[in-house]
Amino acid sequence: MAGTFTAILVTLPPVVFLIILFGGGFLSLRKHIDQDGTSPINRTLFYTSKWSVVILWIVMMLQVWGIQISFVEVPAGLIWVSMFLWFFGFALLYYGRFKLGGSFRLGTPKESTNLTTDGLFRFSRNPMYLGLYSTIVASIVYTLNPLVLLLGIFVIVVHHKIVLGEEAYMQKVFGQEYLDYCRRVRRYI
Repeated sequence: MAGTFTAILVTLPPVVFLIILFGGGFLSLRKHIDQDGTSPINRTLFYTSKWSVVILWIVMMLQVWGIQISFVEVPAGLIWVSMFLWFFGFALLYYGRFKLGGSFRLGTPKESTNLTTDGLFRFSRNPMYLGLYSTIVASIVYTLNPLVLLLGIFVIVVHHKIVLGEEAYMQKVFGQEYLDYCRRVRRYI
């Protein structure tokens, strides 16, 4: 088990992020903005993968609190790598969530939004997905559990399909402006 301070540090980012996500959704609804957009892929697959992310985050938190998810002793070097990926990933998730502001949706928006191309969006079209992938890899590396690995692969594959669907939507809505953006900025890094 990591120290209590470390365990709290690892637990806070996902818990606060989920509070912001759901709290922001509630506040958006009060402004008549549906933060729950349209799924760009099969709706069941879309939400299964979204909830699987939460499971992967919980697995990481359980392991750091001393509830053994790992079947092997995880080397200290991998623990440090996973911690870096965890905090880096959540930094990107928080940044993207706040940068997108009222344009943030789970899926594609049902109403008009803005195309965000500044800040970190100058370097990656999808910094939030990059952050999400980073937290998933952190969970895999921190636990070295084959079931976590399989769930992580599932989530990354499905989220990549979500990204492709969202990008097709963006191209349809923003046209040439989005195509020019895609020529300048890579999908992930």
